[in-house]
Amino acid sequence: MRVQMVRATAIVPQQTRQNQPLPPGLSRPAPPTPPAPGPDTTPRWQRPGPLRTTIRYVILWALAAFFLMPVYVLVVTSFKDPADVSVTRIWELPTSLSFDNFSAVLPKLSSGFRNSLALSIPASLISALLGCANGFVLSKFRFPLSGVVFPLILFGIFVPYQAVIIPVSQTMTAVGLRGAGDATGGLLGLMLIHIIYGLPITTLIFRNHFVSMPDALLESARLDGAGVLRTWVDLAVPLAKPAFAVAVIWQFTSSWNDFMFGAMMTSRDSWPVTIALNNIAGGQSVPFGQAMAGALLVSLPTLAIYVLLGRFFMRGLLAGTLQER
Repeated sequence: MRVQMVRATAIVPQQTRQNQPLPPGLSRPAPPTPPAPGPDTTPRWQRPGPLRTTIRYVILWALAAFFLMPVYVLVVTSFKDPADVSVTRIWELPTSLSFDNFSAVLPKLSSGFRNSLALSIPASLISALLGCANGFVLSKFRFPLSGVVFPLILFGIFVPYQAVIIPVSQTMTAVGLRGAGDATGGLLGLMLIHIIYGLPITTLIFRNHFVSMPDALLESARLDGAGVLRTWVDLAVPLAKPAFAVAVIWQFTSSWNDFMFGAMMTSRDSWPVTIALNNIAGGQSVPFGQAMAGALLVSLPTLAIYVLLGRFFMRGLLAGTLQER
């Protein structure tokens, strides 16, 4: 009976024992006092202050205004009346809001918009999916020469377009994917170029993302009977949304803004929008209003991609850099 009483009192919660009265002559120990804060070791020039903060924000706003000056000129000139557009009055605000420049330039860019969308959307999605598969395998599986394959893939990032333009042109001509030799006017070959050229950077993005994935997830999938392909489809792809955002933004912007490969690979009816925009601004008499309006319209798709996927962008860029050890 005595042993049972001792065990019964041993399981009394700590809070209940603290609330019980103490026998006469005994007192509870005082709670430990927190340590006194030590002296501030931050250098004086790094300590925040009202004057320092004000100067910092003034410099940041000045730099932002400096870098946004071309955007201001682009927007202001686009909405001016064509009669008010001139080089000497380029900084002035429009006297009246006019959409004449957009209505004049839109028919010249419509076919280029369709061609660029037909090129950039599949190229960015396919390249992101292939890069996701490469990054998953290279980060979570070991196979012969796995330490050599990844550096060889990354080597493609440092190969400039100008170094491969002649062999790429000859290869695409030989296989019938350039210009009039292709049923799509060269768009299919141009899409293939951007998919292959984007694989190194998309592989790097997804490998950095999957490095931070716990190996316990793969073990759980393996215990459930999932193979490599099913693990990639059911586990890796749903967890790689931030990396997909970065890869799609990168690839869409790269293929949408491409001019050199587009001029080399496509025929007149399949020209991307960058060539159509160059034809507007590259004549002997440059209509500045139409050129600015066209540049604003051409930049809207990439801006929309950044707005839609921007919240995943920084998460995808920092994936794999901050890990618990």
